[in-house]
Amino acid sequence: MAGMKEAQSSAAQIRSFDRALITGGAGFIGSHLAESLLAEGYQVTVIDDLSTGRYENIAPLVKYPRFRFAIDSITNQIVLDRLASECDVIFHLAAAVGVMLIVDRPVHTIETNVMGTEAVLKAALRYRAKVLIASSSEVYGKGNQTPFREDDDVVLGPTSRSRWAYAASKMVDEFLALAYYREKGLPVVIFRLFNTVGPRQTGQYGMVIPRFLNQAIEGEPLTVYGDGNQTRCFLHVRDAVEAILALANCPDAVGEVFNIGSTEEVRIIDLALKILQLVRENKIVTGAIEARDQVRFIPYDEAYAVGFEDMRRRVPDITKIFRYTGWKPGMTLDQALQDILHSLLGQE
Repeated sequence: MAGMKEAQSSAAQIRSFDRALITGGAGFIGSHLAESLLAEGYQVTVIDDLSTGRYENIAPLVKYPRFRFAIDSITNQIVLDRLASECDVIFHLAAAVGVMLIVDRPVHTIETNVMGTEAVLKAALRYRAKVLIASSSEVYGKGNQTPFREDDDVVLGPTSRSRWAYAASKMVDEFLALAYYREKGLPVVIFRLFNTVGPRQTGQYGMVIPRFLNQAIEGEPLTVYGDGNQTRCFLHVRDAVEAILALANCPDAVGEVFNIGSTEEVRIIDLALKILQLVRENKIVTGAIEARDQVRFIPYDEAYAVGFEDMRRRVPDITKIFRYTGWKPGMTLDQALQDILHSLLGQE
């Protein structure tokens, strides 16, 4: 039974594939995953249309003979079919991401996520490739019973608010992937990411830590949406990649859903003050304003859209992934912030 599985070290797991395809591989998480796979000797192919990903993220990898990059959309069936035929496992990370993008372009969000996942699953089925589907903590919706467990009930807002389109689209992705597993026998693993952060992440689509750090470095007030009492748990991308690879090499994970996140909870206002202090300690200060005077609160209606709703707490239960793979986070929030700051200052 799954509940009786003994935790096993991810480092000790048997390698179960040699050729990997990463959709959205020029993105923040995808580029780190590609880098890690290459370092471990895998053949890696990335497909990305660069709509939100950046070529700069994978430019250092192009020199490797085991790395290939296709600039294209996963909805290009001919290209995706060829790439799927040449891999053992597909890491499906391509998606519409970021709250700002989701609110501004709901049609793009729904079509990209649902149609993209359908295309990947169909291609994988033709060649019996294993698929790891990136989902999101957003699927927990407005649930207030934390920490969130993979089998919790889900409560979403009304369809009149595009805020919930992303959550609904990722839920459809999960339903579809599990249907392919149950009905067609396709090996599928789903992982729900909780606020992954690290070098290469941008604040362009609403990601809070790079936005705060850039504002602090520039001497601008940090813009906190809402009252700042909402809490989040931030996981370093290095830990996220280790978790994804542990699941890829865990046979018992097939057909299951897993949370991947940190359990170190922090209020957003405290995160802002922590970042201001970090910038001061590193002597990157343009003024002598008191910390609380450097925080500006912006109502959700002004930041996003009228009627915008947010989760007050977002804390994962990571018992299941630890039970299956032995994985747990290795880096603290303070370590992640230091790493991101050094990256922004060109000290990576």
